[in-house]
Amino acid sequence: MTKVWLVTGASRGLGREIARAALDAGETVVATARSLDAVLDAFEKHDRLHALALDITDADAANSVAAETIERFGAIDVLVNNAGYAELGFFETFTDAAVRRQFEVNLFGTMNVARAVAPHMRVRRSGLIVTISSVSGLASNGGGAVYSASKFAVEGWMEGFAQELAPLGVRSLLVEPGMLRTDFMDRKSASFGSIDIPDYVEAIAQYRSFVEGANGNQPGDPKLLAARVVALASQAETPSRLVFGDDARQWAGAKVDQLRKEITQSADRG
Repeated sequence: MTKVWLVTGASRGLGREIARAALDAGETVVATARSLDAVLDAFEKHDRLHALALDITDADAANSVAAETIERFGAIDVLVNNAGYAELGFFETFTDAAVRRQFEVNLFGTMNVARAVAPHMRVRRSGLIVTISSVSGLASNGGGAVYSASKFAVEGWMEGFAQELAPLGVRSLLVEPGMLRTDFMDRKSASFGSIDIPDYVEAIAQYRSFVEGANGNQPGDPKLLAARVVALASQAETPSRLVFGDDARQWAGAKVDQLRKEITQSADRG
């Protein structure tokens, strides 16, 4: 049976690849992004594709998109909460406004869309909410503190929200990729701090060099991840998490090992 997918941030990157993979699987896709023209430019004309503009930080707009999708197609079977961006750089180099904007999009915007769709899924006692997080939502590093903070928050929210929804037939999948070959690390999706702090000059220069070198050379294949997400959506049982990529599994595993060690040390200290 054909499913109806609602995908945010679908004009490029992983969102575009998930939308394309769903279309290739015979699904109906409502693809959204802040710019309607950007969505239309990202896809060839397709009978099962419906493009809508959506700024996820606008709760009323999220409600309208959900309502329009349900009115037109009768259901939302899969929500892919993908839209987001990264503040990359050292914490003290970001203004308060920049940090709050990171949370406004990555956390509160994602919440807006879930809040708009979840009631429909609860009524139907059916549906899947796919939340695109990051391995940076499990482990943080210097230069990623602000971005990781927003993704840690997404992880904590969805981990609890998923348990609230599960008895009502609504499934959840947190996707935690490592570094994917998308434009996520260029200036379309990432921004850097604006405050100059002499103590960090050398470290920030090294970090920016790393980002510039990694951009376009990331090891993860977004098409492969998109195919995995679409395949999992068709299964009756869905894992609560998908840690994708050798790098992500290595970083997540190291964090688990670190936590185990620190928990043991905490017990030894009494």
